[in-house]
Amino acid sequence: MQRTLVIGLGTMGSVHTKAIYEMPDAELVGVVDRNLEKRQQFSERYETNNYETFQEALTQLNERIDVVSICLPTDEHPEYVKQAADAGIHVICEKPIARTPELARELIDYCKAKKVQLFVGHVVRFFQEYVEAKQVIDSGAIGKINVVRTRRGGAFPQVPSDWYSDYSRSGGLVLDTIIHDFDFLRWCFGDVTRVYAKSIAGAKGVNEKKRDYALVTLRFASGVIAHVEGTWAHRQFSTAFEFSGTDGVIDYDSQKQKAVITEIHQTEGSGAGVAVPESPLQLSPYDRELRHFISCIETGSEPVVTAEDAYEAVVISHAALASIADGDVVEITAEGVKSS
Repeated sequence: MQRTLVIGLGTMGSVHTKAIYEMPDAELVGVVDRNLEKRQQFSERYETNNYETFQEALTQLNERIDVVSICLPTDEHPEYVKQAADAGIHVICEKPIARTPELARELIDYCKAKKVQLFVGHVVRFFQEYVEAKQVIDSGAIGKINVVRTRRGGAFPQVPSDWYSDYSRSGGLVLDTIIHDFDFLRWCFGDVTRVYAKSIAGAKGVNEKKRDYALVTLRFASGVIAHVEGTWAHRQFSTAFEFSGTDGVIDYDSQKQKAVITEIHQTEGSGAGVAVPESPLQLSPYDRELRHFISCIETGSEPVVTAEDAYEAVVISHAALASIADGDVVEITAEGVKSS
């Protein structure tokens, strides 16, 4: 039984708190938030303790914390990851792991030195539509993949502190939202070597209009080319993908259908393609993700998404931001990121 503390009770903190409270292998020992009313509400609803600060929780619980779930703004991740590691507590941190690749590497190395495990919430790897798509790709059913298109986004995130609009804190649409697709595509196709990106809001500063749209082209070492579209300019959140292979196509659009459609190219006269529906899941992807992380802590097994994967997703995001800022193609090499 992993005694777990949730820090930050915004949207993702709410999701994590509920999931941990209902988890058979975890005990919710407390929640932390600066807002007194909010943390008291959570404390009552989920029958747990509440604290204003992490340090207060550490003092009051007195070594009764095994895991912390950090659901705070991106720029606050380093401080709390290090505090947890100093206390010998395993860390589940919402994505992105950090605002820059340098900070991400620092946190990974810090946790290793303190001998605590670090998990990062790249939850798309736990969405069944995406899991199924990867299974089809890996099976070779649609042949060699050449071109990929993904789409993700909706309205601008609205939170009381408005930290999403400060790109020096959040990294904006690229680092906060379509980093999900960067991670998923790297899971499918390996390392990215070249990035070219455009955005209406730019890569730095404050987004006063609270709208953004970005289009990022990725070239993988494997030869695959991906077009990743992100938006904070639409009213309804949606996701979509299309994988085009030599023998078929995988297509999904959350606005149009619930099922992932796999269409195999047929030889002449052999009939139409086949649609493969997907059954609904009993547990949400967030529940599955958190249960997986807790299981990895208990068993010592390798997680589906590692801290190194999270680091690489930040590297790709920063290459996209650099391309947006400079207007150039950016190359990712073993030595780092550089403009062409």
